[in-house]
Amino acid sequence: MFHQARAFWNQSFSIPHPPLTEKNLPDQNGKVYLITGANTGVGYQLATILYSRNAKVYIGARSEAKALAAIDNLKQLHPKSEGSLEYLHLDLSDLTTIKATAEEFMSRETKLHWLNNNAGVMVPPEGSKGAQGIDLQFQTNILGPFLLTKLLLPILRRTAEAEPQGTVRVSWAGSLTVDVQTVKGGLAWKMDKDGQDTLDDSKGNRLNYGATKAANYFLAHEFGKRFGSRDGVLHTSYNPGNLKSDLQRHTESQWPAFARWILHHWLLYPAIFGAYTELYSGLSPDLTIKEQGVYIVPWGRRASVRPDLVAELGKEGGSPERLFEWCDRVTKQYA
Repeated sequence: MFHQARAFWNQSFSIPHPPLTEKNLPDQNGKVYLITGANTGVGYQLATILYSRNAKVYIGARSEAKALAAIDNLKQLHPKSEGSLEYLHLDLSDLTTIKATAEEFMSRETKLHWLNNNAGVMVPPEGSKGAQGIDLQFQTNILGPFLLTKLLLPILRRTAEAEPQGTVRVSWAGSLTVDVQTVKGGLAWKMDKDGQDTLDDSKGNRLNYGATKAANYFLAHEFGKRFGSRDGVLHTSYNPGNLKSDLQRHTESQWPAFARWILHHWLLYPAIFGAYTELYSGLSPDLTIKEQGVYIVPWGRRASVRPDLVAELGKEGGSPERLFEWCDRVTKQYA
């Protein structure tokens, strides 16, 4: 309990000023970034920063109308930008669509400097499923980003060959729930009908959400171990912070009025601060290729997660390995 309480305090209240913002971010001309879920919330704020500094930003989103509206807004906000904004159809809840998304991106670009797996869903209505019948949070927050990242590894590797080591990156979205709302070891497992490992989705929506965030922490480490150093690509994960964003859309109605007031006035920060956390994760020159899986907390600083999760990283056959193998098995037919 001590670590959970300390993490809650340090990541919710005792937060230093952000070290990297739009004010000191160098010019990004020539850089290509793909941000999933960048039509709203933190992703939108991050796209604003990057576009204002002349980057080419792909907005990966399911709704073309919402993405194009976001692009129009960003262009109006920064009429002098020399960057560009592009829509890329991305539906993380349907694994059959993701290969086409990756192929579309690679047909349009020869470089990708940062893939930011920012998109996600939090505590949707009980029983929500993705297109393949898997728990919606597991599918959208874990399996979709896993498959997208795996399919984009070739372009990331080629980009890294021509860039300073460790500056081409993949970032994975975590949350404060990694520390305060997960089972011991981060993930719960069960056997499927074929006797193989599968994530246990019976713990309820809130613990399932926490599991998806712990999974992304593990995937940053596991991708880093398997591919990162070999490819020259740094994999990071982050807790963007407790934020006022569209991610809260399913949870607002589940809290009484006084609890919502406390959340919005004491615990939730403007989404731009989450963008600073993610910006540090993706672009800070302080991070090196040797820090595969490094965990970033608000508003841009290294941190360690709960000791029982860290212990899983060193286990042979621990949750990171089991998770990667499960993701690989489930998504193989869609790759």
